[in-house]
Amino acid sequence: MPVQPGHVTAGRAAIALAPLVAAGAAHIGPAVTWLPGLRRRFLPRLAGAGRADHIALTFDDGPDPRSTPHFLDALDGLGVRATFFVLGESVVRYPALTRETVERGHELAVHGWAHDRPWLPDPARDGAELTRAVRTLCDIAGRPPRWYRPPYGILTSGRWAAARRTGLRPVLWTAWGRDWTADATPASVRATIEAELRGGGTLLLHDSDRTSAAGCWRATLGALPGIVATCREAGLSVGPLAEHDVGA
Repeated sequence: MPVQPGHVTAGRAAIALAPLVAAGAAHIGPAVTWLPGLRRRFLPRLAGAGRADHIALTFDDGPDPRSTPHFLDALDGLGVRATFFVLGESVVRYPALTRETVERGHELAVHGWAHDRPWLPDPARDGAELTRAVRTLCDIAGRPPRWYRPPYGILTSGRWAAARRTGLRPVLWTAWGRDWTADATPASVRATIEAELRGGGTLLLHDSDRTSAAGCWRATLGALPGIVATCREAGLSVGPLAEHDVGA
């Protein structure tokens, strides 16, 4: 049976596209680590599993002058220190608030330069933006960051490689509060966190609504005292990733 011209054209197109498909798969494949069950079971260090008597408290998306100072005050009142995963573009915009966060005893980590979704492969961009964020934090905060959490928790191959080159350790989370939604309340944030709360866990919350529903940070702020109280009642101390013994 003779081969039809259309079949030949389709076959050639498939062959031509194969390298692009393979490159795309290699780029986005590591993002499967976003799945919490898989991460906790097979990659506990990436999930942020640390010492069993400790909870790592982390906040994403700041610094934000409308909301971050309220969290700093609340944490002072609770006697708790945390890790803030900051955006480079916000650090440049609010250097005084960035420095104040460090001066009040908190740890700064890298959340990227901007809060974007890295669907298309661009290793050069990934490397340049992460390097820029690290240098900016060093210049403004006066100390090199150790940790990296990409926006949305999406770790592509390019971002893995960029983190390695800049000396950053990727860390995601074991429990989150779903505090970025418009219908979040202090009760819902606390209940969502506590459903997955275990000793050695890393908690993901947000101290800014710049990339989420307007005003949602207020629900997080309202939930914070109860979350800390629950941890302490369970015999768990609360602090930054630097005190969490995540491992090498």
